[in-house]
Order: sequence, then C-alpha cells, then structure tokens
Amino acid sequence: MSVEIHPTAIVAKGAEFADGVSIGPYCIIGEHVRVGPRTTLGSHVVLEGHTTIGEDCTVRNFANLGGPPHHTGYQGEPTQLIIGDRNKIWEHVTMHIGTPQSEGVTRVGNDGMYMATSHVGHDCTVGDNVILAHSATLGGHVDIGDFVMVSGLAAVHQYCRVGRYSFIGGLAAVTKDVIPYGLVWGNHAHLEGLNLVGLKRRDFGRETISELRSAYRLLFAEEGTFQERVDDTATTFGSSAPVMEIIDFIRADAGRPLCLPEREV
Repeated sequence: MSVEIHPTAIVAKGAEFADGVSIGPYCIIGEHVRVGPRTTLGSHVVLEGHTTIGEDCTVRNFANLGGPPHHTGYQGEPTQLIIGDRNKIWEHVTMHIGTPQSEGVTRVGNDGMYMATSHVGHDCTVGDNVILAHSATLGGHVDIGDFVMVSGLAAVHQYCRVGRYSFIGGLAAVTKDVIPYGLVWGNHAHLEGLNLVGLKRRDFGRETISELRSAYRLLFAEEGTFQERVDDTATTFGSSAPVMEIIDFIRADAGRPLCLPEREV
C-alpha cells in the first residue's frame, strides 16, 4: 500500500506517513509531522509543529493542526499535538500544540467529530467520542471527558473540566466545571439537569438513570451545606459507579468553581 501525495502539496523533508495516507491538493506538511495509516487529508490542509495523527482519520479542507499556541509565553519550543484514531476533522478546524508552561502536549482522543471552525486550544486533553459542533471553542488547558457533546458556538473557558457524558448547549459560556452526565446551558452556563437524552442514546439502563436522578436531587437540594450533601450522596449511592464518578469528579478538585442549578431541583 502506498502513500498518495497530490503534486501541488508541499511536504517538508522529515515528515513521516504510514501506508494508505492520502494528501490532497495544496496541503502544507511540516517536517515534524507524523500521519498514521489510511488517514486522508483534503485540500489546503496545514499540518505543522510536532503533530502526530493516528490511523483512519479524515481531515477536511483548510483545517490547521499543530499551529503555535495563542500564549504570550510561548517562544517556539518543540511542544506537541497528539491526535488519536478515527477522528473526523472538518473544514477550518484549528488545534494547537501545547506550551512548556504546562505539560507541553495537547491531546485529542479517538473517534471524535470536530465540526467546521471548531477549536481545541493549547494543553487541552480531549477524550474519546467527543463532538465539537460548529464553532465550538475550547480555551487552553481544558479537560474534556469521553462522550461529551459541545454544541454550536459554545465556549469552554481555560482550565475548566467537563465530565464524561455531559452536554453543553448551544451558545453556552462555560466558566465553571461541569459534572459528569450534566446538562448545562446559558451565558454564563448553569446546570439544567442531567444529560438524559445522551444517557439513553448511550444505552444507560433505566435503573442507572433513576439512581443518577435521585442522586442529582440530593446533591443539589437546598438543605445543608454542599459538602454535607456531597457526603450524604456518597453514602447513599456508594454502590453506583456513575454516581460515584460525579462525587469523585467534585472531590478531585474541590477548589474549583462548579456549574450549579439556577433554581431548586
């Protein structure tokens, strides 16, 4: 199996391509780029920096992957962008390399969909099966869990954490951490409940969803302090792995602000 490179593409010496890679017209590929098997680049794709892309990915026209971070402290250090397998990256998507002020790596997982003009900022960690809809934006150092959906024109502020299976509504401005399985919306975003549609689509059972709903009501009730409610929820639902995932998420970085409901649940 060979590598197909359109004659108008500009490929730097040192770039590495696995079998089955296809590079379309007018692409520009830097010397430190590595592209995995059967990945396809459309026209005018720019891959620069120390960028690695996995196998069976599709990168559409005018995407720019591996560009320098929008960070005033960046001085051209050889930081990285690492993209996993089977991702669909659409037109005009941008993903930046990391910074030496952090771990120096931006990581994108497997099986994601990154719709047109969406953006992954420097030093982000993005899980598997993530969807960024049109113009969704992740600031630097954002941590996105598996199966998260970020809707169109939504933005996640730098350093925020977004837990697994959560849903961020269109136009939302997320400035606080989002619990796993949560549904947030608004400017600034607030917790609207659980991502029930997403849970059903991912084949979560009725019993599990019922436990999550009961735990949610206890966790965000008005009685007692928030810490007391966290402890009570952990005691009551300690045998439920999804509920304990929420508890562990909250306890993992208790100093960070958390998206909360605007009204009584």
